[in-house]
Amino acid sequence: MASTVASLFRLARAGIVMAQYGVRFVPPGMKVPTALKLARVLTWPVSFLANPFGTRGSRAKRVSKALTALGPSYIKLGQFMATRADVIGPELAGDLAELRDALPPFSMQDARRVVEESLGGKLEDHFTSFSEPVAAASIAQVHKATVLDPDGQTRTVAVKILRPGVDRRFRNDIASYELAAGIVEWLHPPIRRLKPVGVIENLRQTTELEMDLRLEAAAISEMADNIGKDRTKPDSNFRVPSIDWQRSRRRVLTIEWIDGIKVSDHDALRAAGHDLDQLGMTVIRSFLRHAMRDGFFHADMHQGNLFVESDGTVVAVDFGIVGRLDGEGRRFLAEILHGLINRDYRRTAEVHFEAGYVPAHQDVAVFAQAMRAIGEPIHGRSANEISMADLLSQLFAYTDVFEMETRTELILLQKSMVIVEGVSRELNPNLNMWTAAEPIAKEWVEENLGVTGVIRDAGQNATVLGRVLTDAPRVLAQAEKATLSLAEMANNGFRLDPATIRDMSTDQARGAKWQAAALWTGALALVVIAIKVLTG
Repeated sequence: MASTVASLFRLARAGIVMAQYGVRFVPPGMKVPTALKLARVLTWPVSFLANPFGTRGSRAKRVSKALTALGPSYIKLGQFMATRADVIGPELAGDLAELRDALPPFSMQDARRVVEESLGGKLEDHFTSFSEPVAAASIAQVHKATVLDPDGQTRTVAVKILRPGVDRRFRNDIASYELAAGIVEWLHPPIRRLKPVGVIENLRQTTELEMDLRLEAAAISEMADNIGKDRTKPDSNFRVPSIDWQRSRRRVLTIEWIDGIKVSDHDALRAAGHDLDQLGMTVIRSFLRHAMRDGFFHADMHQGNLFVESDGTVVAVDFGIVGRLDGEGRRFLAEILHGLINRDYRRTAEVHFEAGYVPAHQDVAVFAQAMRAIGEPIHGRSANEISMADLLSQLFAYTDVFEMETRTELILLQKSMVIVEGVSRELNPNLNMWTAAEPIAKEWVEENLGVTGVIRDAGQNATVLGRVLTDAPRVLAQAEKATLSLAEMANNGFRLDPATIRDMSTDQARGAKWQAAALWTGALALVVIAIKVLTG
């Protein structure tokens, strides 16, 4: 009860601050709930006194100022909701897109305290030099430092430090968001399809991961392994920083300092002799390769997180937000792109149904018609008129018409695609997104849905079958032994309690199910191989 009351007070404070900046979070054309109308009446005097003549600038600026005034968690909420035009409307989503995650740095005294509490000893025990903050955002700030390696070599590093108390502030504010989302779902049942509570839960999980810098280090390490795991097809001119695990903890992350030019500094890039067109292609293809090949991608690849080294290598930093796609998600992305590129709208529609993104009672042919409405306008247009991000936005716009439920992993993918496409297009305004995406989508489809993929999947199924067949004698012997034991106990008058009998019956049933499943898996794998061989 106390936590609910505290959340209500936080929401009330947020409402007052929004009123001070004249912010109204209701998309045009949407009916304003009675409760919100009452809140507007109550906060109107505050809004008028703070801004009597409406002189605080555009709504986008007012929204940005209001969320910044409310603190770090509201900045993150605003950035997160900027990707949810389906929930808040495209106009407000556009306003939130201008929100910048920048706050004044916290003191060197606080930075020293966090480092010493995390690493132990004195700051000087770990770093031979330690600068004032070079960047500060809502969750953490970065310092430039140097360390002395055991071989006597000095190395420059970047030290990322969490803001003091930020984790507690986020937990409290997100609890109030969850309360608000629950109230919205209760008062307005049609919006439940968009899962407001689920959206906030996704935000909570994302921020919890972002506030454990050990997990960011692990994400960098995983990306490095993915980039280097296939030596025959290395990621061209793209890498991530190395990690100083010895000086990294939950609230402190130490990584290699990147001496490069920011991707946003086009003049400096040209002066250094870099090919901006090629850099644009590197950025977009690296992102697509990571999403489709690995199912693991950097979900915040904006200009501030990308640097170009002297040899043209693009280096990505700040892995606080990463995205994952399971097998179905990767197949969805690859086949959607491949189908739209080749104008195979029927197959594009079928993928949605197979992945479970569209309810089975919907008509595949009608959905294919919707895919054609999205895909046809892009053909025959010049490269600088084609936007993959816009296409994905149109795709998600059909979620209401076809009763598609929100898929948070695809929302994060869409948000990331918008960011990456924007960076690539600024480097090369004539970048053809389809030329960039086509070989990667085609490669994924051929490797995973072609003969190679079928043989690999069949081999995996055969391995499962082999394990079960190998274990069969042992399982049968155990069953025989259990039967003899039961007979002996029955003859000697022993009794089993009901719970033991239930457990034994469950174990035997589970073993039978696994054997049957393995046999069916192996049989289906053989059928698939036979069909592929017969059809060439």
